[in-house]
Amino acid sequence: MALGEIPLHTLSGEPATLGGLGRKALLVVNVASKCGLTPQYAGLERLQERFGDKGFAVVGFPCNQFAGQEPGTAGEIAEFCSATYGVTFPMFEKIDVNGPGRHPVYAELTASPDADGEAGDVQWNFEKFLVGEDGKVLARFRPRTDPEAPEVVEAIEAALA
Repeated sequence: MALGEIPLHTLSGEPATLGGLGRKALLVVNVASKCGLTPQYAGLERLQERFGDKGFAVVGFPCNQFAGQEPGTAGEIAEFCSATYGVTFPMFEKIDVNGPGRHPVYAELTASPDADGEAGDVQWNFEKFLVGEDGKVLARFRPRTDPEAPEVVEAIEAALA
């Protein structure tokens, strides 16, 4: 099944797909509210504001697999993201990104290598995958890469060109 067709649910429980977002490029990120990298939400939201009207969207997938750093309910996650970081980008249901319960979206994403040629498991919260309009992974950025780092912005701009 193509990445854009995999059934999902939004954070509010509505059925959805990535393809249903109708965007040229997506930055898919596993997020968490109680992580040292949580301030990356601010940069992700700035990317959404900068490129959202050009056919781009950040897409957040809460995940509690890394040191229990996303323990909240869907409502608590939504409230935190909105109140703390003003998040306007699409958020989906809490999922597993690694292991036997890995969501099918992440089974597809993790097959793609990063800039060093390494594919496989997500390393931590805030790993980023840039997905093109055709559903193919264009780039993979590890968790400590700032969302507004030049290499991320350049990859987004190239995907939208």
